[in-house]
Amino acid sequence: MEVTPNHTQTVTGWAAMNESGKVEPFIFKRRENGVDDVTIKVQYCGMCHTDLHFLQNDWGITMYPVVPGHEITGVVTKVGTNVSGFKVGDRVGVGCISASCLDCEHCRRSEENYCDKVTLTYNGIFWDGSVTYGGYSNMLVANKRFVVRIPDNLPLDAAAPLLCAGITVYSPMKQHGMLQSGGSLGVVGLGGLGHVAVKFAKAFGLRVTVISTSPAKEKEARERLKADDFIVSTNQKQMQAMTRSLDYIIDTVSAKHSLGPILELLKVNGKLVLVAAPDQPVELPSFPLIFGEHFIYLSCFSASCSVVQHTVETGGFSGSVGVTQLNLVGAGKRTVSGSMTGGLKETQEMLDVCGEHNITCDIELVSTDMINEALARLARNDVRYRFVINIGGNARL
Repeated sequence: MEVTPNHTQTVTGWAAMNESGKVEPFIFKRRENGVDDVTIKVQYCGMCHTDLHFLQNDWGITMYPVVPGHEITGVVTKVGTNVSGFKVGDRVGVGCISASCLDCEHCRRSEENYCDKVTLTYNGIFWDGSVTYGGYSNMLVANKRFVVRIPDNLPLDAAAPLLCAGITVYSPMKQHGMLQSGGSLGVVGLGGLGHVAVKFAKAFGLRVTVISTSPAKEKEARERLKADDFIVSTNQKQMQAMTRSLDYIIDTVSAKHSLGPILELLKVNGKLVLVAAPDQPVELPSFPLIFGEHFIYLSCFSASCSVVQHTVETGGFSGSVGVTQLNLVGAGKRTVSGSMTGGLKETQEMLDVCGEHNITCDIELVSTDMINEALARLARNDVRYRFVINIGGNARL
């Protein structure tokens, strides 16, 4: 049992004890509610793919025992004397971040996720030296800065994954101008992150193309999520037909894959944003960024400068001597970037947008005694589209 000064509240949770990743009941201590704190009775907690990585120590940084969960919704049961924005009975949530320095340039701009001293909601270290435990537990104490309000029209279970999946796609969409009507967006991967990206894009009037390795997802993408187009990424003919058709792409795939074919779908000045965290590096060839699908170069092989014309496909160029001219045929000038969740101000903004447009996640609700079974299915991507644990065991709130 983890005990540090002022950690006196006994909590029931579910933790993995080793790299097997198997979760079991776990009793631990949380701190008392401080003057700036909010105590929350946890009702629901979403199951993120990141949970799998931490449970199995895929990134080599897990501190066991680990209590996962950073998509937490519940009801306020106590507030500190310095808390004015929340009261007992409020419907609230806690996402990926539980602390930051509150004083750096990033914190002052409410970009707490980029603070050098950011503390994750689980598998982090608090200022008192204690390890943070997440939402696979029946109660949580959180600093008021890191608590957000859930709009009344959103059910707490289907809203829970918005605290990770929702803000993870909303933040780069806002930053890169993707939330503007009339643009075209490609969403790579139709899972927990991808289906929310589709919902945001449709709400803001974009033309959406889902890019997936699974042909079986086309019907759901088009009929349920109202995607405009669907591409099977392993179908070369379909991919070529959509070359240079998209303004933006959000890549939500958490497995190793090549970005080269995906980049070919972007227009000139197109933007690709990575929001998932594969446990192995993705492949990023440089030529689709610079030249596009193919280019023609002229080269001199002798003093008499006999000119030979070559067409080189993307990824096939290994260098040439005596290059005298480049004649660009494809579309380059593409940008690739990454994005990691969002700050607290932006997270609240995202939730308010969801309330306005009635955007929630498509979920499968599981009981606490089925967590391991759900994790096994999550590892196989066998979920539509997010598991949520019914921590409180109550009727839908």
